[in-house]
Amino acid sequence: MRWSTANCTISRTMEVLGEKWTFHILREVFVGIRRFDDIRTRADIPRQVLTDRLAALIDRGLLRRVPYRLPGQRERYEYRLTQPGLDLYPVLVAMVQWGDEHLPLDGGPPLISQHRDCGEEITVVLRCAAGHEPTPREVAFRPGPTAQPRIVESAD
Repeated sequence: MRWSTANCTISRTMEVLGEKWTFHILREVFVGIRRFDDIRTRADIPRQVLTDRLAALIDRGLLRRVPYRLPGQRERYEYRLTQPGLDLYPVLVAMVQWGDEHLPLDGGPPLISQHRDCGEEITVVLRCAAGHEPTPREVAFRPGPTAQPRIVESAD
Protein backbone atom coordinates (compact mmCIF):
# COMPACT_ATOMS: atom_id res chain seq x y z
CA MET A 1 0.00 0.00 0.00
CA ARG A 2 3.03 2.29 0.27
CA TRP A 3 3.68 2.25 -3.48
CA SER A 4 1.95 4.37 -6.10
CA THR A 5 0.05 2.80 -8.99
CA ALA A 6 0.53 5.89 -11.15
CA ASN A 7 2.96 4.09 -13.47
CA CYS A 8 1.28 0.66 -13.22
CA THR A 9 2.24 -1.84 -15.92
CA ILE A 10 -1.28 -3.29 -15.95
CA SER A 11 -2.78 0.16 -16.58
CA ARG A 12 -0.35 0.86 -19.41
CA THR A 13 -1.06 -2.55 -20.96
CA MET A 14 -4.82 -2.08 -20.73
CA GLU A 15 -4.52 1.23 -22.58
CA VAL A 16 -3.44 -0.89 -25.55
CA LEU A 17 -5.43 -4.10 -25.03
CA GLY A 18 -8.42 -3.13 -22.90
CA GLU A 19 -10.92 -2.36 -25.64
CA LYS A 20 -13.48 -5.10 -26.41
CA TRP A 21 -12.56 -5.68 -30.05
CA THR A 22 -8.78 -5.79 -29.69
CA PHE A 23 -8.47 -9.47 -28.82
CA HIS A 24 -11.15 -10.40 -31.35
CA ILE A 25 -8.95 -8.89 -34.05
CA LEU A 26 -5.78 -10.44 -32.64
CA ARG A 27 -7.53 -13.83 -32.41
CA GLU A 28 -8.30 -13.71 -36.12
CA VAL A 29 -4.77 -12.70 -37.08
CA PHE A 30 -3.31 -15.40 -34.78
CA VAL A 31 -5.32 -18.08 -36.61
CA GLY A 32 -4.24 -16.79 -40.02
CA ILE A 33 -7.07 -14.45 -41.03
CA ARG A 34 -5.19 -11.40 -42.28
CA ARG A 35 -7.38 -9.49 -44.72
CA PHE A 36 -9.73 -6.69 -43.67
CA ASP A 37 -12.99 -8.13 -45.05
CA ASP A 38 -12.20 -11.59 -43.73
CA ILE A 39 -11.46 -10.22 -40.25
CA ARG A 40 -14.63 -8.11 -40.35
CA THR A 41 -16.80 -11.04 -41.39
CA ARG A 42 -15.38 -13.60 -38.94
CA ALA A 43 -15.23 -11.23 -35.95
CA ASP A 44 -18.60 -9.66 -36.83
CA ILE A 45 -17.10 -6.24 -36.20
CA PRO A 46 -18.41 -2.98 -37.69
CA ARG A 47 -16.25 -1.63 -40.55
CA GLN A 48 -15.33 1.68 -38.88
CA VAL A 49 -14.54 0.00 -35.57
CA LEU A 50 -12.23 -2.44 -37.36
CA THR A 51 -10.56 0.39 -39.26
CA ASP A 52 -9.95 2.30 -36.02
CA ARG A 53 -8.71 -0.75 -34.07
CA LEU A 54 -6.36 -1.89 -36.84
CA ALA A 55 -4.88 1.61 -36.99
CA ALA A 56 -4.39 1.59 -33.21
CA LEU A 57 -2.77 -1.87 -33.27
CA ILE A 58 -0.42 -0.71 -36.02
CA ASP A 59 0.40 2.52 -34.14
CA ARG A 60 1.18 0.49 -31.00
CA GLY A 61 3.45 -1.82 -32.98
CA LEU A 62 1.41 -5.04 -32.59
CA LEU A 63 0.49 -5.37 -36.28
CA ARG A 64 2.06 -4.28 -39.55
CA ARG A 65 0.46 -3.80 -42.96
CA VAL A 66 1.72 -5.83 -45.89
CA PRO A 67 0.49 -4.90 -49.39
CA TYR A 68 -1.00 -7.45 -51.76
CA ARG A 69 -2.86 -7.21 -55.07
CA LEU A 70 -5.27 -9.67 -56.62
CA PRO A 71 -5.21 -9.75 -60.45
CA GLY A 72 -7.25 -6.88 -61.86
CA GLN A 73 -7.85 -5.24 -58.48
CA ARG A 74 -6.34 -2.34 -56.56
CA GLU A 75 -3.61 -2.81 -53.98
CA ARG A 76 -4.88 -3.83 -50.54
CA TYR A 77 -3.27 -4.81 -47.25
CA GLU A 78 -2.93 -7.82 -45.06
CA TYR A 79 -2.28 -7.45 -41.36
CA ARG A 80 0.62 -9.40 -39.87
CA LEU A 81 1.75 -9.75 -36.28
CA THR A 82 4.97 -8.07 -35.22
CA GLN A 83 7.13 -9.60 -32.48
CA PRO A 84 5.31 -7.63 -29.75
CA GLY A 85 2.04 -8.93 -31.23
CA LEU A 86 3.31 -12.51 -31.26
CA ASP A 87 4.39 -12.08 -27.65
CA LEU A 88 0.68 -11.76 -26.75
CA TYR A 89 0.04 -15.38 -27.78
CA PRO A 90 0.38 -16.73 -24.21
CA VAL A 91 -2.15 -14.10 -23.09
CA LEU A 92 -4.62 -15.30 -25.72
CA VAL A 93 -4.06 -18.94 -24.74
CA ALA A 94 -4.50 -18.02 -21.05
CA MET A 95 -7.80 -16.28 -21.85
CA VAL A 96 -9.05 -19.37 -23.68
CA GLN A 97 -7.83 -21.62 -20.87
CA TRP A 98 -9.56 -19.47 -18.23
CA GLY A 99 -12.80 -19.24 -20.24
CA ASP A 100 -12.94 -22.99 -20.86
CA GLU A 101 -12.49 -23.65 -17.15
CA HIS A 102 -14.76 -20.97 -15.71
CA LEU A 103 -17.28 -20.39 -18.54
CA PRO A 104 -17.54 -23.88 -20.04
CA LEU A 105 -19.91 -24.88 -22.83
CA ASP A 106 -21.94 -28.06 -22.41
CA GLY A 107 -20.47 -29.74 -25.46
CA GLY A 108 -16.87 -28.83 -24.71
CA PRO A 109 -14.56 -26.02 -25.83
CA PRO A 110 -14.90 -24.48 -29.30
CA LEU A 111 -11.11 -24.19 -29.67
CA ILE A 112 -8.26 -26.38 -28.49
CA SER A 113 -4.66 -25.13 -28.55
CA GLN A 114 -2.38 -27.93 -29.73
CA HIS A 115 1.35 -28.22 -30.28
CA ARG A 116 1.76 -28.73 -34.05
CA ASP A 117 4.64 -31.19 -33.64
CA CYS A 118 3.21 -33.63 -31.07
CA GLY A 119 -0.51 -32.77 -30.98
CA GLU A 120 -0.63 -32.28 -27.21
CA GLU A 121 -2.76 -29.51 -25.72
CA ILE A 122 -1.02 -26.23 -24.89
CA THR A 123 -1.52 -24.67 -21.46
CA VAL A 124 -0.14 -21.56 -19.81
CA VAL A 125 1.58 -21.99 -16.45
CA LEU A 126 3.36 -19.68 -14.02
CA ARG A 127 7.02 -20.63 -13.63
CA CYS A 128 9.79 -18.84 -11.76
CA ALA A 129 13.37 -18.60 -13.06
CA ALA A 130 14.35 -21.56 -10.85
CA GLY A 131 11.76 -23.78 -12.54
CA HIS A 132 9.13 -23.85 -9.77
CA GLU A 133 5.44 -23.57 -10.69
CA PRO A 134 3.96 -21.52 -7.82
CA THR A 135 0.25 -21.16 -7.14
CA PRO A 136 -1.09 -17.60 -7.34
CA ARG A 137 -0.98 -17.36 -3.52
CA GLU A 138 2.76 -18.12 -3.65
CA VAL A 139 3.47 -15.16 -5.96
CA ALA A 140 4.23 -11.72 -4.54
CA PHE A 141 4.47 -8.43 -6.37
CA ARG A 142 7.32 -6.36 -4.97
CA PRO A 143 8.36 -2.79 -5.80
CA GLY A 144 10.59 -2.65 -8.86
CA PRO A 145 13.22 -0.11 -9.92
CA THR A 146 10.66 2.45 -11.14
CA ALA A 147 8.21 2.06 -8.24
CA GLN A 148 7.31 5.35 -6.63
CA PRO A 149 6.16 5.93 -3.04
CA ARG A 150 2.44 6.62 -2.72
CA ILE A 151 1.74 10.17 -1.63
CA VAL A 152 -0.95 10.22 1.02
CA GLU A 153 -3.10 13.33 1.09
CA SER A 154 -3.45 14.65 4.60
CA ALA A 155 -6.94 15.47 5.83
CA ASP A 156 -6.90 19.13 6.85
